[in-house]
Amino acid sequence: MDLSVNPVLFYILYIWSIVWKGLALWRAARSGQRNWFIAMLVINLLGILEIVYLLFFAKDKLRLSDLMPKKK
Repeated sequence: MDLSVNPVLFYILYIWSIVWKGLALWRAARSGQRNWFIAMLVINLLGILEIVYLLFFAKDKLRLSDLMPKKK
């Protein structure tokens, strides 16, 4: 697939990756999981590694309620 034909797809994937990377790096840094932090910083797989970390390996697992806005 030629991304010059459809740059919208590129931007959607880029934003998707940045969001998951940010969440996972934040959680790994706060939990003191240095090896995971370094792996996620170096390896870029469209957020796949970050999602696996957040769902299965993080000390404080990601819950769906973490992503929802808090009601006041």
